[in-house]
Amino acid sequence: MDWLNYHHLYYFWVIMREKSLTAASRKLRLSPSTVSAQLARLEEMLGGKLFQRTGRNLKPTDLGLLVYRYADEIFALGRELVDTVKGRPEVGPLTLKVGIVDVLPKLVARRLLQPAWQLSEPVRLICYEGKEENLLASLVLHNLDVVLSDRPVGAGLSIKAYNHLLGECGITFFAVEKLALPLRNKFPLTLDKVPMLLPMKMTALRGGLDQWFDSLGIQPHVIGEFDDSALMMVFGQEGEGVFVAPSVIEDEILRQYQVVAIGRTTEVTVRFYAISVERIISHPAVMAISETAHQEFFCRLESEQRKK
Repeated sequence: MDWLNYHHLYYFWVIMREKSLTAASRKLRLSPSTVSAQLARLEEMLGGKLFQRTGRNLKPTDLGLLVYRYADEIFALGRELVDTVKGRPEVGPLTLKVGIVDVLPKLVARRLLQPAWQLSEPVRLICYEGKEENLLASLVLHNLDVVLSDRPVGAGLSIKAYNHLLGECGITFFAVEKLALPLRNKFPLTLDKVPMLLPMKMTALRGGLDQWFDSLGIQPHVIGEFDDSALMMVFGQEGEGVFVAPSVIEDEILRQYQVVAIGRTTEVTVRFYAISVERIISHPAVMAISETAHQEFFCRLESEQRKK
C-alpha cells in the first residue's frame, strides 16, 4: 500500500491557496527549491503532474484539481478535530445542548436522547424546543451541539450544516377503543369521512399523509390540526378523533394515552435526523444517540413489526 506523505500534500495545498510557488515558499518559510522538490515527490507518488507551467504561472492540471479537493477536505477535518478536542471540557459533567424542532413528537425526542444518559461519564442535558430556522441559527453560532428534526436541512438555506439520518419508520393510527375497533376491519379504507386530528400542513408527515389519502381515494374529516403532537394526542385521548404518530413510539402511546391502535402503514414514513455543524459526529453523547438509533431503536422496530 502506498502511504500518503501529508507534509508533501500540505505543501501542494499551500501552493494552490497562495497561487504561486514563490508565495507558498514565503508562507511555509522554506526555500522555493525545497518546496519544489517536495512537490515533485508527491507527483511521483501519485503518478502524474499536478501543475503545468503557462509562462511564469503554475496552472493546476485535472489531477491537481482533484487532489486539491481532497486536500481541502482533509485539512478542514484536521482543523475541526483540533477545535473539537480543545473545546471539550476537562472537568465536570459533559454538557449536551440539543435543539428539538417543535413538530418532532416529544416521545420520539425522549427515546432518541435516552442513550446520552447511559454513558459512563455524567451528562447534563439542556433541551430547547423551537422553530427549525431559529434552532439552526443557534446551531451555526455553536450555541447548540445538535438539532433533532424530522427533515434534513434544505438546500436553499444558506448555512453549512450536515444531516445525519438516525432512522425512519412508518406510522400508526390511534383512537379510543369505542372509535377504533369498528375501523380496524378493512383498514385503511374505513378512515374515509372519519373525524381526524392531523399535523399542520407544510410538515413532512402531513405532506406524506395527504398524498397517501389521495392515492386511496380517502377523504378524512379533519376536525383539528396541530403543530404540537403531544396536544394532538391529548385530544385523541379524549375521543375527539383518530390521530397518527410514528410507529416507533407505538407502545409508549398505547400505554401513556390509553388508546387503541387501528392500523399501520409503511407507505407513509417519517425520518429523523441529527443535524450538526460537523460532517463527522464527535460529541460523545451525540455519537451514542446516533449509534443506538441505528443499532437498536429502529432495528428493533423493524423486527417487532414483522411479528405483527
